[in-house]
Amino acid sequence: MAFALLIAAQLVGLLLVPLGLPGLWLMVAAAAAHQLWAPASQIGWIAIGVAAALATIAEILEFTLSVKYTKKHGGSKRAGWGALLGGLVGAFMGVPIPIVGSVIGAFAGSFAGALLAEYSVARDGEAAGRAAWGSLIGRVVATVTKTGFGIAVAVIVVVRAWP
Repeated sequence: MAFALLIAAQLVGLLLVPLGLPGLWLMVAAAAAHQLWAPASQIGWIAIGVAAALATIAEILEFTLSVKYTKKHGGSKRAGWGALLGGLVGAFMGVPIPIVGSVIGAFAGSFAGALLAEYSVARDGEAAGRAAWGSLIGRVVATVTKTGFGIAVAVIVVVRAWP
């Protein structure tokens, strides 16, 4: 029963990751809870530490990839910060669409933040548009990357806990 709950928590966490919710941390917390309370749990604290390290790296990458792609597409430092802050605001505000609202909000916020910030520096609509598209591409890459890290965490946890 404990193993089935662990797998369910890993799957739910993995589904939460692309929605911009703390799915990775749910996965790590479920592994820690399993280690503490399941009789004869075999996950081990080292594997849980590795999972937590992967989750931390994924969180850092999520916030930096949008900035990186904004700059790669000609955006200024201000546009990178605009993409980062816009993505955060958009994710928290979301849009009135159930379940995927935070994802759409993060993508739109990243785009709008980079667009407005770059336009405030360059006063060039074309350059601002390139920077904004770069931030949107970066946000998509960040979401895919974080989901990949989530798969790695799930595999580590489930393989280590296999009865």
